[in-house]
Amino acid sequence: MEWSMMFVFNSILLGVGLAMDAFSVSMANGLNEPKMKKSKMCGIAGVFAGFQFAMPMIGWICVHTIIQYFTAFGAFIPWIALILLAYIGGKMLYEGIRNKDSEEEKSSLGIGALLIQGVATSIDALSVGFTIAEYGWLMAFVAALIIAVVTFVICIGGLVIGKKFGTKLSNKAQILGGVILIVIGIEIFITGVF
Repeated sequence: MEWSMMFVFNSILLGVGLAMDAFSVSMANGLNEPKMKKSKMCGIAGVFAGFQFAMPMIGWICVHTIIQYFTAFGAFIPWIALILLAYIGGKMLYEGIRNKDSEEEKSSLGIGALLIQGVATSIDALSVGFTIAEYGWLMAFVAALIIAVVTFVICIGGLVIGKKFGTKLSNKAQILGGVILIVIGIEIFITGVF
C-alpha cells in the first residue's frame, strides 16, 4: 500500500473500530468516578491508547518476520485479515446485542485494574498486525500511531459521557465497532484478492 488518504482513512476506521471496547470501559470508569480529574482521564485514555498502539505493532512484527521466511504466506494475508476481523467484529456484535439490557459492572480504577482493562480491550488489535502486514515498517508505525490517537480521543469522550450520562450507549458502541471491523475485513479481502 502507498501513502494516501485511503491509508489514513483506513487507519482512522481501524482506530474507531478497535477503540469501541475501550470506549465502553471508559464510560464505565467515568460512571464509577464522576469527579475524576482531567489528569486521571488523560492517564486512563493514555493507557488504552498505548495498548492499542503496541498490539498492532507486535502483530505486524510477528507476521512480517514470518513473511520474510515464507513468502508464500503473503497470499493468505487477505484471508487471515477477513477471518480475524470478521470473527472479532462478529463477537463484538454478538456481545453488544446479547448484553443490550445488562449494566456494566463497576470497576476499580487502580493501576492494576487499568492495565488489565488495557490488555483486555486491545487484545483484538493484535490481529491488526496481520491486516497491515503489507505495510513497510514506517507505514505500520504510522498506522498504529493513528489508531492510538483515535483511541485516546474516543476514550476521553467515553470518560466524559460516562461521567455525565452513564453506560446507556456502551452496547451500541460495541455493535458499531463490530460492524466497522467486519467492513474493514471485507475491504482488505477484496483489495488483496482482486
